[in-house]
Amino acid sequence: MRYTEIVHYFSVNHLRGSIVLRLKNINVPSAVKAGMVAGFLSGLVKLGWEDVLPPRTPQRDATNPPQAMLEKFGVPTSITHSTYTYSEQKMPWVSFIIHFGFSATFAVGYSVMQHMIPPVRLGHGALAGLGLWGAFHLGVLPKMGLTPDAKDLPIEEQVSEALGHIAWMSTIDLVSNALYQGKQLDKW
Repeated sequence: MRYTEIVHYFSVNHLRGSIVLRLKNINVPSAVKAGMVAGFLSGLVKLGWEDVLPPRTPQRDATNPPQAMLEKFGVPTSITHSTYTYSEQKMPWVSFIIHFGFSATFAVGYSVMQHMIPPVRLGHGALAGLGLWGAFHLGVLPKMGLTPDAKDLPIEEQVSEALGHIAWMSTIDLVSNALYQGKQLDKW
């Protein structure tokens, strides 16, 4: 899609009518199912990414952002830091629930929205991933007090999170489109 097409696409009147028309032409249940599967698989990709390029130091990860968020909402530390043991390692199951919940929610939203507003797919999800990283990791999380201010975040965290969000959202794009276009979910 060329720049002039994008500018034209986003004119208010065109966008409003186009979304209504596009919503009638997509199979929303299949897009939602595709997004759920994509959210789970992309959540695994993001966790794997963080093993290769850890975004936080062990000290800062002692209470990770999902745990800090729950604690801010009044959930006791005894719950937010609950773990299970696998292969002699303590795994933070509560953090995983939040992690996969966020991943599935954004994947379902992306999976449906890409059919209504095609420019969302620019870069096969990479630009959307960078946008979400910027909005949340440089804006929302610091404003909520869950992470340091953006200017105080270590460069390693910024690099890991930015690239991780590109990999995460590109995986959502790839998986949700493969499932939706292949109509694999109609068999469920």
